[in-house]
Amino acid sequence: MIQPVVPGSVRVPGASVIAWAVSCLEALDMDVADARLLAESLVQTSLWGIDSHGIARLPHYMERLSRGSIKARPNIVVNTTGASTAQVHGDQGQGIIVGHRAARLATQMAKETGIAAVGVSDSSHCGAMALYSRPAAKEGLIALAFTHSDSMAAPFGGTRAFFGTNPISIAIPRAGHEPTCLDMATTSIPFNRVVNARREGHPLPDGVAYDEAGEITTDAGATRSLLPLGGPEFGYKGYGLALMIDLLCGPLNGNPYGPTISGMFAEMDTPRRLGAFFLMIDPIRFAGGSTLATTVDTMADALAREPGSPKMPGDPELAEEANRLRAGIPIEPVLAEQMREWTTRLQLNTLPSELRRIG
Repeated sequence: MIQPVVPGSVRVPGASVIAWAVSCLEALDMDVADARLLAESLVQTSLWGIDSHGIARLPHYMERLSRGSIKARPNIVVNTTGASTAQVHGDQGQGIIVGHRAARLATQMAKETGIAAVGVSDSSHCGAMALYSRPAAKEGLIALAFTHSDSMAAPFGGTRAFFGTNPISIAIPRAGHEPTCLDMATTSIPFNRVVNARREGHPLPDGVAYDEAGEITTDAGATRSLLPLGGPEFGYKGYGLALMIDLLCGPLNGNPYGPTISGMFAEMDTPRRLGAFFLMIDPIRFAGGSTLATTVDTMADALAREPGSPKMPGDPELAEEANRLRAGIPIEPVLAEQMREWTTRLQLNTLPSELRRIG
C-alpha cells in the first residue's frame, strides 16, 4: 500500500540516495556488490511508495551491521535437496541479500524443472516481498514469496501480539506490461508503518492497532499490537494466513516462529534467525500457460471498463514509481536527520545535497 507523504519531506533523486547508501554500507564492510543490491532494493521500494520498507529501513540495518547482529559478509550456503527444492542458509546475513540469492535460485530451478520451492533459514528482515516476485514474473514465471517476523500482530480473538505481519506476494506475467503483483501484509498495515508514525509523530488509521489494554487506538506510541487483516469481526482471515505463512517460513526451515523470534527493534544485538519461502512456477507447463500473460492483460482491460475503473494489483505502485522518478523520493524530516547522523558517524561526504543544512 502506498503511504502518504509526511509534511516537511524533502524530495531527493533516487540515484543520490543509492550513492549515499552504498557509501555507508561499504564503510560498514559490506561487499560493494551487496551494498549496491541492498541500496537499489530499498530505493526501488521507496519508488513504489512503500516507504515503510524503503530507504527508511536503512538506518536500522546499519545499526545492526555495526553491532554484529547482521553480518556484513555472511557465508551464505545453498543446499540443493532435490530437483526442484533447495535450502539457503543465510548465516545471519542481511535479509534482502539472502532473499535475492534464494529467489534467483528458485527462478533458475523453475525454468529447468517447471516448479521450484526454496526455503531460507538464519536470515534477517528481507524487505518488501515484491522485490523477489516481480523479477521472476518478468522472466515469465508465476512467483510466490513469503516471509515472517517477530510478534507484532494479535491472533483473531486475542489482543496481545503473537505473529508477525507475515506478508505474501504473488506476481503473474502480463503481456505488454509489468507483471500483475499482489504484495500485502496479513495485517491491515505493516508494523514498519507504526515505526514511521512514531518517528514522525502522526496518527495511525482507525481500526488497525491495539494498545496495552487491548483497546483499539490510533496512537502509534501507544500501539502494542496490530489487528489481523479483516479487523475485529473478520480478522480470522488475516490470522489464518499469518499462521500458515509463519509455519512455512519458520518451523519448515528450522527457524523460530512468532513470539520465539527476537525483536526487530527491542533486541538489536541478537540475530533474528528469520526465514522466507519462495515458490516459482513455469506457466508453460500447464494448459493455459501459453496464453496466460495475454489473458491477464485482457482481464486488466475488462476491469478498467468496470464502474470505478479498478486497477490491477501492483499498478498503483508503478504509477507512484513514475511520479517519484520525476519528482524524487520524499525523505521525511526525522529520516533526513538520521541520514545526516550516519554520514557524520561514518565520516563520509556523500549526503545528498538536498539534505545538507544551510548555515
